[in-house]
Amino acid sequence: MEQNNYYGALQKPLDSGFNARSSTADVIKGIDLTGKIAIVTGGNTGIGLETTRTLAASGATVIVPARDTEKAKKNLYGIDNVEIGSMDLINPDSVDAFAEKLLPLEDLLHMLINNAGIMWVPLRKDNRGIESQLATNYLAQFQLTARLWPALKKANGARVVNVSSQGHQFAPFNFDDPNFQNREYETLQAYGQSKTAVNLFSVELDSRGKKFNVRTYAVHPGSIGGTELAREASLELFQQMGFLDADGKLRAEVAASLKTVPQGAATTVWCATSPLLNNIGGVYCEDGDIAPIAAETSPSVGVKLYSLDESDAKRLWNLSEEMTGLKFSI
Repeated sequence: MEQNNYYGALQKPLDSGFNARSSTADVIKGIDLTGKIAIVTGGNTGIGLETTRTLAASGATVIVPARDTEKAKKNLYGIDNVEIGSMDLINPDSVDAFAEKLLPLEDLLHMLINNAGIMWVPLRKDNRGIESQLATNYLAQFQLTARLWPALKKANGARVVNVSSQGHQFAPFNFDDPNFQNREYETLQAYGQSKTAVNLFSVELDSRGKKFNVRTYAVHPGSIGGTELAREASLELFQQMGFLDADGKLRAEVAASLKTVPQGAATTVWCATSPLLNNIGGVYCEDGDIAPIAAETSPSVGVKLYSLDESDAKRLWNLSEEMTGLKFSI
């Protein structure tokens, strides 16, 4: 019987031996990636940079597409086995140009890490009228994966890792008004639906792609200090969420719960490389293992079942083809 992760059928921790405090060095130990090719979007800052550094140190050639290539060169200086390309996720023409330039050079791709994303931004729309968090955090993943699909299939064992978030628990996907045309914009609702979309895409892509030995995973990195994700967030928003006290200081209990960057990147690296996942995909992972189903209360550990719904996953796939104007045939 064919196994899929629709409705969380496979969402059971594997007792991997890793946890929230495991680092990239822990999960990559003993794994040799010599000869493997990886792409890491957002691979020059934060957990993306740590992911790039870890994969490259283990022997992989890592291609890092970046909007600001000069900044990427500075951040990646001294790391061997890294190539830098130009790509702006909010611009679909730029995504196509990156993929078209890459494919003639590389006829296979072993790891596609869709890591880059934005959060806590005001209402913005791209040149198609698509809300910016949905466009950047999800539709760019869909488009880039579609464009690189021939190279992923040729690898005969490729993995796609889509960085999601516990923030998917903020909101299900709103099929009636995904771009906030008829409802008031709320930045965390927009972020939540973009990450729910990532989960739905991951479970559907794995279902369609596993016959070509391409497996897909969604990842919650955890709450991490020292990244650029919150660069546009206001003090008031952090206070509203309970991260900061009335004086604008980080609450002690929040500080104690934050992961380091190597801990935050660990689950991404684990999903991209662990032999424990050779025969399973479509799952949502956190803390170096497959996550459990989330409780009814929010936020909670694990994944919400609405983000693994089969009918919504297929509906989103069709909507994504309409919104991007491309046919993702597998």
